[in-house]
Amino acid sequence: MSAAAQESAPSYQADPTTYKVIFEDQNFRVIAGTWKKGTTDKPHSHPVPFVVYALNDCTLRIHNPDGTIHETKSVAGTAFSGPITPSHTAENVGASDCQAIFVERK
Repeated sequence: MSAAAQESAPSYQADPTTYKVIFEDQNFRVIAGTWKKGTTDKPHSHPVPFVVYALNDCTLRIHNPDGTIHETKSVAGTAFSGPITPSHTAENVGASDCQAIFVERK
């Protein structure tokens, strides 16, 4: 795990209201993420590379500690991978709740 990713706890520890571990064994952790419309999750990191599967169309605005902001738009039924990610928050700026499944290799 990089030093930058250690700035905040992993998503499921930092914000168990948004991120719920739905499966875990010695090899994988599967996390369900649900961002209610208009909400922002708590500062968290992704300490390992991950894959995300979007359950619905949604837009999240990512806020980084250095003040930079970018938006990610997900389309239902699509998947993408993400790298080790340091501390950030995700704000649901879409028209509805946002739901996704994260798969992390341990």
